[in-house]
Amino acid sequence: MPSLTKSLYFMSSALLTSIAVGVLGFCMSTEWAKMAMECTRNGSSFSNGSAVVTLGPFTGHMNRSFCPLFGGQDEFTMLQRLADLGVGPVALHSVVLCLLVLCLVFSGGSILISLYNSVSNPYETYMGPIGLYVCSSLSAFFSVLVLLIFALNVTLTSMAEDLVQSFADTLVAELRNKTSEMQLGYYLVVLYPGLSLFVVALVYFYDHTAYTQRREQQRPTEDAPKEIMMY
Repeated sequence: MPSLTKSLYFMSSALLTSIAVGVLGFCMSTEWAKMAMECTRNGSSFSNGSAVVTLGPFTGHMNRSFCPLFGGQDEFTMLQRLADLGVGPVALHSVVLCLLVLCLVFSGGSILISLYNSVSNPYETYMGPIGLYVCSSLSAFFSVLVLLIFALNVTLTSMAEDLVQSFADTLVAELRNKTSEMQLGYYLVVLYPGLSLFVVALVYFYDHTAYTQRREQQRPTEDAPKEIMMY
């Protein structure tokens, strides 16, 4: 049976990873980015309209005011709408969703390994700390990629402009002065790799401490007093 200290460390690891999964799940249900731009009709150089696009991982919201002739509010599913726009935006967003799924999968693996180690001793196998290091590190790495790719898709591609064009009742001549602002859901994702890496550090601290104690208990006999060695 594992020691009480070992059980507490790995139970704490499972709890922290569960919190990280909860944070990521909340983030996936909220808004990640908001983009605003001015709207100009065909044959006019005067921008009298505007459009605001709010995006999350799965859904989006469009709010148009005189863009180009009339306004309106529209809800849409991200992948379904992006699929009509071109390969670039939908490919990048698909990668984001796939990485989010991988984050959840590896976090689930980390939780299972932590719980298993809290009641058993698979110490020298892949179900020991090494397995937890791999799962937690990969989940943190994938979540950082999610942040980078989503920001790239929002700021450097014409995804928002293409979405406005697809909802406009007539062709918009020009969309200008686009601004992008990341929302709470996007910034909360930062907590996820932080918690995952903290789990790695927590288990590594226990593993290193336990290893040091085992080494001290297994000192070679030459460290014993000379009078003991004589017998």
